[in-house]
Amino acid sequence: MTDGRCPVPHAAPPHRLDPTGAAQHAVNDRLRARGAAVPILLPGEVSAYAITRHEELKDFVTHPDVAKNACHFAALRNGEIPPGWPLATFATVQGMTTADGADHRRLRSLVTRAFTPRRVEAMRPAIEELTETLLDGLERAAAEAPDGVADLRRHLALPLPMGVICRMLGVDAEYQDRLHEVSNEIVSTRTGPERVLAANREMVAILGQVAAARLASPGDDLTSALIAAREENGDRLSESELIGTLLLMVVAGHETTLSLITNAVRALCNHRDQLELVRAHAAAGAGADGPAWADVVEETLRWDAPVSYFPFRYPTRDLEVGDTVIPRGAPVLVSYTSAGRDPRAHGADADRFDITRAAATRHVSFGHGAHYCLGAPLARMEAAIALEALFTRFPGLEVAVPDGELVPHPSFVGNSPLELPVRLG
Repeated sequence: MTDGRCPVPHAAPPHRLDPTGAAQHAVNDRLRARGAAVPILLPGEVSAYAITRHEELKDFVTHPDVAKNACHFAALRNGEIPPGWPLATFATVQGMTTADGADHRRLRSLVTRAFTPRRVEAMRPAIEELTETLLDGLERAAAEAPDGVADLRRHLALPLPMGVICRMLGVDAEYQDRLHEVSNEIVSTRTGPERVLAANREMVAILGQVAAARLASPGDDLTSALIAAREENGDRLSESELIGTLLLMVVAGHETTLSLITNAVRALCNHRDQLELVRAHAAAGAGADGPAWADVVEETLRWDAPVSYFPFRYPTRDLEVGDTVIPRGAPVLVSYTSAGRDPRAHGADADRFDITRAAATRHVSFGHGAHYCLGAPLARMEAAIALEALFTRFPGLEVAVPDGELVPHPSFVGNSPLELPVRLG
């Protein structure tokens, strides 16, 4: 995993990641210039490393001496992580994202069948119908607002993926709003210790209620299938793994797509030439050459990835990445937003949003290797459906405030603005 040069110590101090998530792309540019792996400080003064470059990220996440299980997290194992640490859930939740080897394959196999191409495609009509309903609501919200401005994130980007994942899991509608609010607190890297603990307790309690409801009244949903697997063979899924898997599905199943849709709308509104390209191609009909809505999704994933610094991986031995030696047991975050704009992979114009980019699908924003995101096809389909329906119905839609005034979601894990006020035009 080196380029042939001897590892050298870092002269610069560790970079302290801003828990508010501000100016992530500018930070990424500076960190990439420092190296492929950069020492950082996390909240609570926890030392860690960030992988910043595309090729090194791919090599690192597939390296045989890199693990996901927190038993390899030296500071956690030694009792050095304080209670209520805002990133604790990412390390300790029991599920696919913290499992290795046979455990990972076992847990992943239980949910893989929910994301087969056939099952995902079968959801298209329901997603299209929900999208139209949400666009009706967005239009009403704009009409009722004195200034004609509505929050696209609240009225479309959030309820679409949340509605879809809750339908897949068999989660009753009464839980959806609160699940998102608690999920936001878990993803935020600015949440205080007491609230972190409370949010995790509440999430476990809600998901316990969901599991109990599906145990009492099974349906054609993933939660019922997971419970059936546990009941048939207790070795396949423990209670904590069931709750951990549901937590992962709820958080990853809507937060990523929420940010993807938000970032894509923002990018198109700020690059009207790119919007006109895709709309002209769509108007030309099938068989015409030109970029499609799927190309908008792929370029957004590369250019403004919905997940930024994702926790955690741990070298099981001292490991060289570029010019840096990452010590055994150190927590490592991989930066998808940084890798997406790495000029070594995407050319000198990597900072430019270009939906005609030939290598757009080379991004790693859904991960790479064994832990590649199972829900990627669903997220892509939801985003493409939402974007086409939105700009077909409201071709003059524009963001209602200058881009620099958009406030980021308070997290260096997620990457999108907290709100996206729009005028429908």
